[in-house]
Amino acid sequence: MSILAHLHPDLYLRHADRAGPAIPPHTRVFTARSDRVASWGGTVAGVYCLAYALAGAFIGMATKTLYPNLADADQAFATIVRHVLPTGVRGLVLAAALSAMMSTASGALIASATVANNDIWARLRRRTVSGDHDEISSNRLAIGVLGVVAMGIACVLGDVIAALTVAYNLLVGGLLVPILGGLVWRRGNLPGALTAMIAGGTTVVTLMFTDGLLANEPIYYGLLASLVAYVGVSLATRPTEEAVLETWRRRLAGEPAPATAAPELSAA
Repeated sequence: MSILAHLHPDLYLRHADRAGPAIPPHTRVFTARSDRVASWGGTVAGVYCLAYALAGAFIGMATKTLYPNLADADQAFATIVRHVLPTGVRGLVLAAALSAMMSTASGALIASATVANNDIWARLRRRTVSGDHDEISSNRLAIGVLGVVAMGIACVLGDVIAALTVAYNLLVGGLLVPILGGLVWRRGNLPGALTAMIAGGTTVVTLMFTDGLLANEPIYYGLLASLVAYVGVSLATRPTEEAVLETWRRRLAGEPAPATAAPELSAA
């Protein structure tokens, strides 16, 4: 969805109302009453995330000091809560942690199911099915399938660090180049971004299998493959129409939209 925001603003806005928790930074901007509120909202959220990260690091260091022989580092938080905090505070902290985990899991599932149903399955369905379709049932089915897949991956990995490494390898290797390219390179286009995501993601997954989950090579070669694919395909295909770029520039600058809407590009 972020790629569509940079390379195809009209297409992005058509899907933004259905993306749900997939785009929290963008929803803060869309729901802000002014540019100032949007800027401050993003800044405060970033500072909060930084403080949250530091809190996690401090908990880990405290656990390492108090329990240097802890067998499993993934048990650091549970250990410090169980053995250090008093009974009342212990229950409150565990409830807060479970609430955050459930909120994150539900948001990720809803976002993934929305994208899978509306941007992938809906396109395939149009080719074979005509007439009305039950979107609610489709979304529920997508949530169920993706939930089972997510639980299966979690059981297979069994390690928090490994799971985070896989997630961020795919995120950085597949999305960093097209997102930055969409922001700074006007010649970039939608086919180039999609190809870059596929090339970078495929390279990352392949190297994680061959070199190991914790290796550095998947990120490096994934970024390289994504960059080559983005630049090559963007130069080999039709550039984004100037009217669309101008509309997006106006939105970024906070200027009023022109009298006539920019023409839409085909998603293909």
